[in-house]
Amino acid sequence: MTSLIGNIEAKVDAKGRAFVPAQFRRQLQDETKFILRKGLFHDCLVLYTEQAWNDIITVLRNNLSRWNRREEQIFRQFVAEADRIELEENGRMLIPKRYIDALQIDKDIRFVGADTVIEIWPINKVENTFIDADNFALEIENLMNIGKSTKD
Repeated sequence: MTSLIGNIEAKVDAKGRAFVPAQFRRQLQDETKFILRKGLFHDCLVLYTEQAWNDIITVLRNNLSRWNRREEQIFRQFVAEADRIELEENGRMLIPKRYIDALQIDKDIRFVGADTVIEIWPINKVENTFIDADNFALEIENLMNIGKSTKD
């Protein structure tokens, strides 16, 4: 699968349905079945392809022991808070009401491609997650220079 990229605004109707933007549907090719989960660190939803979800579950299972009560509880909570989503033929998906309520999604949302997943943000919350342009450039510069030797 290619890396999912893009940043597209969309609408949610009164029943909680939204069209996955055509740009993302093209990137996803024939994928119609997904896993939807609330983001761990932000007030967004994360839409996983089945393959991306299976990869995450494999990493979790490899790092969490079934024989450790706390780790099993963490795993259970991670998977219990996920929903299987299937796109309709026209590319529309239903966002469960509990997510609409939890994230206070009104009408406007933004789909953001984030490599192997698509984040779905309430429009009023997404901008607060971005770094201003100057600081972003500085952060990238610092991250990319880590481990490189400098010549004086």
